[in-house]
Amino acid sequence: MKLRDYIIRRLLLLIPVMVGLSLIVFALTRVGGDPASLYITERMTEAQIREVYIKYGLNQPIWVQYLRWLFAALQGDLGYTRTQHMQVTDALIQFFPATFELTTVSIFFAVVFAIPLGILSARRRNEPIDHASRVFALAGVSIPIFWLAVMLQFVLSYSFPIFPLGGRFDANAGYYFQVPQRTYFYTIDSLLAGNLNAFADAVYHLILPSVALSYASMAIITRIMRSSMLEVLGAEYIKTARAKGLEEKLVIMKHAVRNALIPTTTVIGLSYGGLLGGAVLTETIFRWPGLGFWSVSAALARDLAAVLGFTLLAAIVYVLVNLIVDITYAYLDPRIRLD
Repeated sequence: MKLRDYIIRRLLLLIPVMVGLSLIVFALTRVGGDPASLYITERMTEAQIREVYIKYGLNQPIWVQYLRWLFAALQGDLGYTRTQHMQVTDALIQFFPATFELTTVSIFFAVVFAIPLGILSARRRNEPIDHASRVFALAGVSIPIFWLAVMLQFVLSYSFPIFPLGGRFDANAGYYFQVPQRTYFYTIDSLLAGNLNAFADAVYHLILPSVALSYASMAIITRIMRSSMLEVLGAEYIKTARAKGLEEKLVIMKHAVRNALIPTTTVIGLSYGGLLGGAVLTETIFRWPGLGFWSVSAALARDLAAVLGFTLLAAIVYVLVNLIVDITYAYLDPRIRLD
């Protein structure tokens, strides 16, 4: 089976998954309370309340309500968020870039640091560097993210004021008012505007929350990469490659690493999907105006439409990331396309 056909088949399999996802989210809209409460105020009369039910089809059978909700969702209508006083879709467009920017930098840090560390740890098994990497990974999966974020703030923002406490930019810096918000990605918008001061400030604010958010993923990726490398290095084809007299660097990079990356890709994809779904604690601690920070304020305010919009987006992100992981599998191991 060609890679193109494999991708098409995976896309077709997404249809029932997305239908099931829409059913779950719709059920949550009903289990969470009367959806009409979003539009009903205390001053409304009985007649006005009945008009609300008729207007939004809430007096119709449940399957009709589901179809109405589904068609509205496909058109981008996910309701109105009281906390932001705008449509949920507009709020998602506004907050998602901040989360995407933060999590992309975080997963970049994790991958760039963890994969070489895992390879080095496997090649130097039971040596000091291997012991150090295992301690590093064990600490990463044991330390709560919120505790690490607070400690980083205390050390690098309070005790030694190297990095800012939070936020995406310095609100007192006048150069940010010269950057038009086209994409809501501050790094991209500042570059498009040619404002290098704003770009440097955006990167400066990204570093500390990215490090805090990436540590757990970094630890897991290191452990998985080390385990995969140890398994691959003991395989017969690696021994054969070495017996043929190939250089060790070629054996490691061309034969071992590519196969060891297959299980590691799953961890990277799931970690990235989880972070994109909303890094709630990190965004809250660093006052990062992303999906996680918004979802917390919406949940505290019982803004049902906002919470469900966030839930739907997080689920879609997970599904799409899993699709990308499957395609990456097929690229790394062509045998998968034949299944």
